Amino acid sequence: MGSLIIRSKAPLRLGLAGGGTDIADYYNRFGGYVLNATVDMYAYCTIEPNDSGKIEFIAADLGKQEEYSAEEKITISPALPLHCGIYNKIISDFVKKPLSFKMTTYSDAPAGSGLGSSSTMVVAIIKAFEEWLNLPLGEYDIAALACKIEREDIGLAGGKQDQYAATFGGFNFMEFYEKERVIVNPLRLKRWIRNEIESSLILYYTGVSRESANIINEQIQHTQKGDAKNIESMHEMKRQSVIMKEALLKGDFKGFSDCLLNGWLAKKNAAASISNSFLDELYQYAIDNGAESAKISGAGGGGFMMIYCNPCKRIALIRALKEKQGMVLTPSFTEIGTQAWRLI
Repeated sequence: MGSLIIRSKAPLRLGLAGGGTDIADYYNRFGGYVLNATVDMYAYCTIEPNDSGKIEFIAADLGKQEEYSAEEKITISPALPLHCGIYNKIISDFVKKPLSFKMTTYSDAPAGSGLGSSSTMVVAIIKAFEEWLNLPLGEYDIAALACKIEREDIGLAGGKQDQYAATFGGFNFMEFYEKERVIVNPLRLKRWIRNEIESSLILYYTGVSRESANIINEQIQHTQKGDAKNIESMHEMKRQSVIMKEALLKGDFKGFSDCLLNGWLAKKNAAASISNSFLDELYQYAIDNGAESAKISGAGGGGFMMIYCNPCKRIALIRALKEKQGMVLTPSFTEIGTQAWRLI
């Protein structure tokens, strides 16, 4: 084939319970628990090294393209801040000299979808660099580096579950503590339990993309002020993640469905922007057409609604949802986290 090509992908995730307790202002004080699972939708990255003396970023799904001279530090572009921030970090922490290449990225889910697409993209890009440059990075290292770039270097508000989900893959119960201590506990679900959950879930894209950082900033302000209602809501979301973990391991599907609903009710109490009349009406529409429970995946405000139903009612519910304006997906769970490979 001639020249070297490096490709990578990282899976997107469904936030099942506890999302929001992975924000530093909360977990530094109380510790956070999150339960999530990755699905067969991905963020992709291709790096084509060259000797052009240029860096070319192409975000194919966003229709954005940027070009730079290959230098040790490039200006963080408002159009593609993550791509620039990752490059700067890789150079400053590992390579110590400029690199010249063309990078193309795209994702199976739109930005602002609530499936952790931007953080998953960060993981996919880091994984491609790791493969290309033989960087000494394990799973925890990749996830921690992704968090550092987003939260510290670029200054985006948000949690940490997405980066760890994309890196590790599968069903995971995650613990977040002060001093950036994270423990990822993979859940060994029986195959029939996984099949049942997979057969019972529908993802409905509301068509409303939202800036998760704005919603998360509202949550952070409440937590910093010691807002009792907000903190109690977060405690409840954390509690539901522990209950859901047990329900999943035991195959208690009624318990799983109840946790989904209770977690969503608690989440709505955490910040006003998490739900709105459109989402509340959509939730009720799903329930009226056979759903047992539902919640918005991610920070809220829009994106994907995760709907749980009896598998026998799934087709009728999908038909009903298709009468609305959004998009219906039936994803499968995936057990493998981020991967990279090379073509020579």
